[in-house]
Formats: sequence, C-alpha cells, structure tokens
Amino acid sequence: MTLTSTSTKYTLSVLLPSNIQPEMVTISANKGDRLRIVADAFGGDECHYEWQISFPPYDIDMAAVYARFDPEGRLTLDVRRRIKVY
Repeated sequence: MTLTSTSTKYTLSVLLPSNIQPEMVTISANKGDRLRIVADAFGGDECHYEWQISFPPYDIDMAAVYARFDPEGRLTLDVRRRIKVY
C-alpha cells in the first residue's frame, strides 16, 4: 500500500489481486485516528491482506473517508485532513 499526502488529504492506494472483489474489502475506523483495511478472498484462490494505518492525532476527519475500487483492482482511499486553525 502506498500513502501520499497533501495539505488537504491523504491518499492510500493498493493494487489487489484479481480474485479480490469490492465486496471482499472491509474498511473500518478505529479509535486513535486509525483505519483498518481488510481484503479476504475465500474459495479456490484464498488470500488475506490487512493494513492498519495510524494518522497523527486530530489530523484527519474520520467522517470524510472515501474509497473507490477501479476495474483493474486498485483500491484507493482518500482521507480528508482537518483544517488547522492557528
């Protein structure tokens, strides 16, 4: 999984094997500004992928996590950063 960031968002991206379908991916928000991503394929070609991403405290807006799965099997998550007020 790759992670890039800008001043407004983080983008996480991974190319999953062709046997992983969108319904086999679970994304959950965890305490402490963490995201957990799990991708499981069962049946003939079993595989399991799991990531837990920790962000700096109060840096992300957990209500603004957007995921997309393209036809080539790339899972991309955009996570909006909180606006810092000084």
